[in-house]
Amino acid sequence: MHSVLPWQNKPNKKLMGNIVERLTSLDYIIVAAYLVILMIIGYRASFSKNKKSDETLFLANKSLGWSSIGFNMWGTNVGPSMLLAFASIGYSTGIVAVNFDWYAFIFLFLLAIVFAPKYLAAKVSTMPEFMGNRYGDSTQNILAWYALVKILISWLSLGLFAGGFLVRQILGIPMWQSVTVLVAFAGLFTFAGGLKAIAKVNVFQMILLIGVSLSLTLLGLHKVGGISALYDKTPGHFWNLIQPASDPKYPWYAILLGYPVAAIAFFCTDQAMVQSVLGAKNLKQGQLGVSFIGWLKILSLPLFIITGILCYVLFPNLKDPNEAYMTMVTNLFPPGMNGLVIVVLIAVLVGTIGSSLNSLSTVFTMDIYVKKINPQASNKQIIRVGRMTVIAGCIFAVIVVLAIDNIKGLNLFDVFQSVLGFIAPPLSVVFLLTVFWKKTTRKAVNFTLSIGSILSLGTGICYLWVLPPDKYAFWPHYLMLSFLIFVGLLIIAVIISLLDKSPTVYQVNELEKANIEKPSRVVWISWIALAVVMVALYIFFNGH
Repeated sequence: MHSVLPWQNKPNKKLMGNIVERLTSLDYIIVAAYLVILMIIGYRASFSKNKKSDETLFLANKSLGWSSIGFNMWGTNVGPSMLLAFASIGYSTGIVAVNFDWYAFIFLFLLAIVFAPKYLAAKVSTMPEFMGNRYGDSTQNILAWYALVKILISWLSLGLFAGGFLVRQILGIPMWQSVTVLVAFAGLFTFAGGLKAIAKVNVFQMILLIGVSLSLTLLGLHKVGGISALYDKTPGHFWNLIQPASDPKYPWYAILLGYPVAAIAFFCTDQAMVQSVLGAKNLKQGQLGVSFIGWLKILSLPLFIITGILCYVLFPNLKDPNEAYMTMVTNLFPPGMNGLVIVVLIAVLVGTIGSSLNSLSTVFTMDIYVKKINPQASNKQIIRVGRMTVIAGCIFAVIVVLAIDNIKGLNLFDVFQSVLGFIAPPLSVVFLLTVFWKKTTRKAVNFTLSIGSILSLGTGICYLWVLPPDKYAFWPHYLMLSFLIFVGLLIIAVIISLLDKSPTVYQVNELEKANIEKPSRVVWISWIALAVVMVALYIFFNGH
């Protein structure tokens, strides 16, 4: 048992506290200064002198260096739901959730070394365009609409809901007000400057996030009495990355087999994640940028998970583990630093929503408007349609969030990972087969993207809403379910390809093949170093 500390006797409501009641003049000055700096960075990126090309809005004039790519991908990845969910899982189960960030280095390596050289050699703006070049218009159309639905639901709407939930928790304002302000703010950068503005803003915001989150961790460690005291006051299994097969929440086999399905779709094929790499100055900068996000992901433990574990020791009687992050913030930060927390929450939201809106705009404009509606579109028309798509995306996201908010009793932070697990299998199958098996046919690809998606998403709807696992015990772990769907679709796609009597297979474009570069020595060194560090971390955080 933990000894009860003086502040642990406070009732739960008091623990959460409303940040607004605690704001000082200094807090308001910090928030105002942040907004001004953000506007200046966004304005300078949006209205630079060489803003003439249609690429500016979508691929940042191919001007991104490795640090911008790494910070931008990380900023896209670290949404408000991650701040909440990681602290919540840290509070209830320890460090096991770090697997969702550390295990990712294998799939980031796959993006950098296998996929990125092919994407950049093909000179594409979007993932549907890449597949369309290989299998024709029908494949591009199916994938474009699938990508739009995926961005709107899994990125924009769920990300915005998590942000609105958090802002409502802090400021006590209605959901519609909080999400409208948030999406308008994020949309402004995407509307004006596209990827370049978002990437520049994200570098600044992620440095800010590291500073504020690290401060929270250090304050918590000081209160607990240091790292060794924290270790002594928590169960030993809290510090194991690999949990036994009997563990109901995260058995080792579910993470080992199920996580890769979502990770390949998320890191290697998702427009919102890959877009930063497509905007790289060159392949080397893109590959180093992807390596950099691998290094940044190591920070998930000290920045996000430890917060939840510290909360477990300092405030052991929380009714809802989702409140762990805000409980730490409202009780540990002195007056003057609460403004910084509001700033960081706005930062992670602008990062995720801005990148999502930019991806939505790129896919709709390049794969649907230019390809189908107006192939002769001028640069000006392309940019105008891109901006109109951003506005439409903002409006749609707010409507969906308000609809989600009316669903009672649904814990969206647990659902988030499983939603990705049901969206991912068709994408993972199609992209892996396309890149690694030359005999993959158009029929197999189109079947997997259409019928395969209906099967996968239909299973997801049954699992999440129709026959939920808390009432029906026959379901396997959702990660294993994702893996089984992936294996099933993979086998069907291979059979269709082999039985196809008039196969349409991808004919290698010799010019494109000649453009594929080999990774440089610096790139290999960065990846080998990352792999060594990751293996060492997995050895260290096990057997406790």
